[in-house]
Amino acid sequence: MSAVLRAEGLWKAFGEREVLRGVDVALARHEVVALIGSSGSGKSTLLRCLGLLEPIDDGQIFLGEEDISDPRVDGNRVRARFGAVFQAYNLFPHLSVLDNVTLASRVVHRVPRGEAEERAMALLERIGLADKAREHPDRLSGGQQQRAAIVRAIATDPEVLLLDEITSALDPELVGEVLELVRELASDGATILMATHEMAFARDVANHVLFLDGGVVVEQGPPAELFTSPRHPRTREFLARLAP
Repeated sequence: MSAVLRAEGLWKAFGEREVLRGVDVALARHEVVALIGSSGSGKSTLLRCLGLLEPIDDGQIFLGEEDISDPRVDGNRVRARFGAVFQAYNLFPHLSVLDNVTLASRVVHRVPRGEAEERAMALLERIGLADKAREHPDRLSGGQQQRAAIVRAIATDPEVLLLDEITSALDPELVGEVLELVRELASDGATILMATHEMAFARDVANHVLFLDGGVVVEQGPPAELFTSPRHPRTREFLARLAP
């Protein structure tokens, strides 16, 4: 399958600290790829670079056949093709849930308000938040806020969904409801690249897993293979630390 998103030889440093060191990644349409690794391994930076939220120092990024790392590319136009959700919910506190969800559709994609709100309400209904549409984010639980943030990201029907540790800021009892939504999106055929500490979820839902360590892809493969028979000693060490 041809890749909808791929990166070749990505390098990124913050001052003297090299965070990504020649990373390659490819994501096929309707594929779920999980990024795993310790904190500081480069997962979040990789997602931000792929979504053009951080400039890269070297390498290339392609969205479809377009080289989106070309400095002449209109970054805003490209970013509108992604949906992104991060650890902090990043909902606008002064807007209602409905306005948060429809903002990009109305402002960036020029969808008429009525049409945008109809789609948003259908999505909110699907995840059990229709009754919260007129509420402001501070009236929602953390799990509800994160589900609303995911709905905002998918409301524009993005080509790729970038999810960065979306459960790490949640209380344990709220993690399941957010992961269940991602599971539904995956089963519906969404194209997802997600950094996660939830190994069981990555094993069950992802089609492919990349293990990052020190800004390098140490090992990658199907989850059944990587989690049960890791080849690299560093992968085995990382997974062993997580075992109960």
